[in-house]
Amino acid sequence: LGLAGGEREGDMAAGKQLGGQLLPLELIDRCVGSKIWIILKGDKEFVGTLRGFDDYVNMVLEDVTEYELIVEGGGYSTTQLEQILLNGNNVCVLVPGGEGPVANPAAPPPA
Repeated sequence: LGLAGGEREGDMAAGKQLGGQLLPLELIDRCVGSKIWIILKGDKEFVGTLRGFDDYVNMVLEDVTEYELIVEGGGYSTTQLEQILLNGNNVCVLVPGGEGPVANPAAPPPA
């Protein structure tokens, strides 16, 4: 897994700006070293410090809190993890600086 930490020359898909537009991978690149909230397909969400990613949005996170939706009764169970590698195929939403579902009680749990 080649981790991004800066722009790659000649690679438009790596997130370079195109005509003043901010491309998705450029935004993710700006989040390296910062807290990010990641919502996956299914019932899991993660909040942690983004350490790196690749062109497929596979991501390495450190100091991670995993939130898993409790179907019966609502709410979330949490698990603390030192470091994880997330598969980009499962990512639905990235929230730079996000604190997770518990910090946003007004947000309804995913259906």
